Parts: sequence; structure tokens; C-alpha cells
Amino acid sequence: MAVFLTAIGLIVWVFPDSNILDYGYADLGSFFGLAPYVLIFLIPAITMRSLAEESRNGTLELLLTKPIRNIDLVLGKFFANWVLVVLTLLPTLIYYYSVYKLGNPVGDVDSAAVAGSYLGLLLLSGVLVAMGIWASSLNDNQIVAFILGVFLAFIWYVGFGAVSGMFGDGFAANLLSGIALDVQYQALGKGLIDSRNVIYLLSLIMFFIFLTLWRVESLRK
Repeated sequence: MAVFLTAIGLIVWVFPDSNILDYGYADLGSFFGLAPYVLIFLIPAITMRSLAEESRNGTLELLLTKPIRNIDLVLGKFFANWVLVVLTLLPTLIYYYSVYKLGNPVGDVDSAAVAGSYLGLLLLSGVLVAMGIWASSLNDNQIVAFILGVFLAFIWYVGFGAVSGMFGDGFAANLLSGIALDVQYQALGKGLIDSRNVIYLLSLIMFFIFLTLWRVESLRK
């Protein structure tokens, strides 16, 4: 959390060519543009121990003998990590307040776009948490879980969109572009919240939670 807030704070407010004060406009584009790339590395670092460490220490087997449902175990891990990420993002609201006050006139900021971008960050972080927990469930090595989590996050956020450009304007290009997380995130950041973007991100969360649940059930057998 400290690393995330320090890095984002320096880039948004201190470093030349990226800080808001030199930019001269009441805009949080630099923050919302950079935050996903930091989360791609931050979230797998948070989730890598969720199940991998439990498996390595033998405590996962102990958990699986308890009278709790597999879905309760998986959802407990998911929400615990997601809440931690939300708490990490919460202090950044002061950036919006600062930009709101610095605007000329005061309040001259696109609040709808900021709200949409924050919703996008929350849903994006949920997807990355679900990916990270699934990666953590696949083996008992947290370093491998971290690398796999970063790989999945990077491919889904950047890879699909980049590959879509190789297919021109055909069906394959539209399909790859549509499932890319950066496209979904940027669409929400425009301030017009489309239910299709929200449903897709929530569906992706559920998909990786299901994969994790399937993995935990296979370990219980």
C-alpha cells in the first residue's frame, strides 16, 4: 500500500512532465492512466500467498477438513484481498478533492469521468484479485503464483488489445479488443457507465472464482 501510494503520488504531483500542477488542467488522467499498470504488479504480490502459502505450510489441508464450504473459503480469500486493494485506493480520493479545489473556477473537473474511472479501477482490481487467487491455488510456490498472476493480468489488460491490431478490422480483432481489460476500463472512464462493461468485468471475476473453486474442490478429494 505504501509503495503504491508513494509511486502514484510522486508521479501525479511531483515528477515533471506528469504532475498535475505543471499540466495546468484540473484532470486526473495521469493517475487513472498509470494506476492499472501499478495494480498489475501490486495485486499479484498481495494475492500470491493466499492459497500457495497455505498449501506449502500444510494449513490448507487443515482448512479443508473444517466444516466450511469450498465456496466460503474461496470467497473469503477473494473479498479479504479485494478489500485490501480498495483500502489502498481509498486515500487517493484526496487527489480528486485537491483537483476539485485547484480548478478555476473551483469544481471545474469532470466528476462523472472520475466516478466512472474509480468504478473501473474497483472492478479491474476485482478481476486481478480473482486472477491472482486462482494463480495462487495452482501450486505451493508463492513466487510462481506472483509471476503467473502478473502474466495473466498483463495479457488480459495489454496483450489482447495489442494482438487485436494484427487482425485489422475483422471479427477476430473486434473479439480480442472487446475482451481486453484496458478497453473495458477506458470505456468506464468516459463517464458514461455502460452495463455491458460492468457485466463483463463481473463475469470475469466470477469466472476466475469458479476456476479457483474447482481447484480447491480437486484438492479436497
